[in-house]
Amino acid sequence: MAATMRDRFTSRSHAAARFVAQRGLLKPVVWSVTTVTVLGRERLAAVEDTYVVVANHTSHLDTPLIMGALPRRLARYLAVGAAADYFFDVWRRRGLTALFFNAFPVDRSGTGARKVSARSLLNRGVPLLIFPEGTRSRDGSLGAFKPGAAALASSAAVPVLPVAVIGAHAAHPRGSNWPQPGRLPVGVVFGEPLTARPGEQVGEFSERIRSAVAALAEEHTDRILGARTTARRHT
Repeated sequence: MAATMRDRFTSRSHAAARFVAQRGLLKPVVWSVTTVTVLGRERLAAVEDTYVVVANHTSHLDTPLIMGALPRRLARYLAVGAAADYFFDVWRRRGLTALFFNAFPVDRSGTGARKVSARSLLNRGVPLLIFPEGTRSRDGSLGAFKPGAAALASSAAVPVLPVAVIGAHAAHPRGSNWPQPGRLPVGVVFGEPLTARPGEQVGEFSERIRSAVAALAEEHTDRILGARTTARRHT
């Protein structure tokens, strides 16, 4: 952890509390109502403290699935970009979002003042989880990526970890209050870390990240959605 300023994003005591909340409470619940497959964790072996996770977004399950699938050393300080107009509008939801996800507000309107920005966190060595589509997909399909995540990673010279979340839309579709019964199969697939190439434009890098996420989903969807066995637990 490169940051020297200590607040809830980098505090060891806050990280310990999040570990209990995430691995002791949230992960067991999510893993108990779905059948989870995690692939590609071996690709993260060389990843160090600071990075940007970029994933598709189809469900409220996406964030807990990704955080539960990451190795502890990478998930410990991970901060999640969450919609300010939804997750930070009510004090109770704001507190729970901060506790479980180390979340920072993302202003989807582009007009609100930000006390904490993704760039400032990344510059302090805090890794980020960003959903470049900006909102959950209505039908589970992969939408266009906004270039912000690619721009952040490129300017900070840190790797992007492309992630495909598979099956979450069916398991907990937008508009539903709780995952569907029957422990439907879901999966988290980690791709090879990507870095911006010399001279690569932000838009080109963003499209390359999107293509990596799409390729992961295409390669592994049949395998994951066919998995109906007992949930595999990853620590």
